Amino acid sequence: MIETTSRRLEIDALRALRAIKLHGGITRAAEALGLSQSAVSHKIKRMEISLGCDLLDRRPGGGTFTADGEALLAYADKILGFHDEALISLAKSNLEGRILLGLTEDTTCSDLSRILGRFRRLHPQVAVRTKVRMSLVLRSMLERGALDVAIIQVFAHEVRPTDVVLFREDLHWVKSRQLTLENGSPLPFLSFDDDCFYRRWAIDIGQDGGADLETVFECASAAGIIAAVQAGLGVALLSERHLRPEMEIIRERLPAPPPLVYVVRRAKKARNPALESLVAEVEAEISRYGKLALAG
Repeated sequence: MIETTSRRLEIDALRALRAIKLHGGITRAAEALGLSQSAVSHKIKRMEISLGCDLLDRRPGGGTFTADGEALLAYADKILGFHDEALISLAKSNLEGRILLGLTEDTTCSDLSRILGRFRRLHPQVAVRTKVRMSLVLRSMLERGALDVAIIQVFAHEVRPTDVVLFREDLHWVKSRQLTLENGSPLPFLSFDDDCFYRRWAIDIGQDGGADLETVFECASAAGIIAAVQAGLGVALLSERHLRPEMEIIRERLPAPPPLVYVVRRAKKARNPALESLVAEVEAEISRYGKLALAG
């Protein structure tokens, strides 16, 4: 048994561990962190020696983390959060002002919520007013100045030079494995509502390949669309994160959807120290891990 006083949790090693979780392996984590694979492996191995336990499951066919590794990950999020907050608090200025922030439903449960919570604790004189809407609605609000900044989804070809890219995600046509699609018949389409740009792409562009979509179900929430797919009511466009084992990706009869990107987008005339500080904190978080995590 290793004495507790000889054990150490190094911040850089914890960051590497979290990056492995976030990116799905050492190789991708190393690329995101700008390190060599051997450097990341060395950080983890040194921490394993210090703790006296294995954190990564190195068996063929095993999972990425051992039980001890999974347990440490939960602590790592808290430790890194307090560590980063302490550093920011020592360097913070006395910011004041107001930020009108837009979020999508997806991004309310993500690393962004943690960053926003930390920002509000560190800068209590900054009033942050948040509105949760669909991406197309948020884009319109930005254009007319009703928001200062928003976290939105766009297709990859729509990313602007001034956008801050948070993470990328694939979009798929999916159905229940139990649903049989009849040749020659319209495809039953499970759609988000009129304010969804997935829907607009499917109707305006997606049918150029000759697919005949018949909207049979409309719902504004991802949870509702997922439930409808699982019930076998039809086909839907869902992002990678929302896929379930009982779903099947459709690779025929429908055009391949363009990839998605989550971005921070400012309004054209929105510039103030409080807003720039919030955006800078988001950018700093991305630089630490290569991307932000989004809950499924």
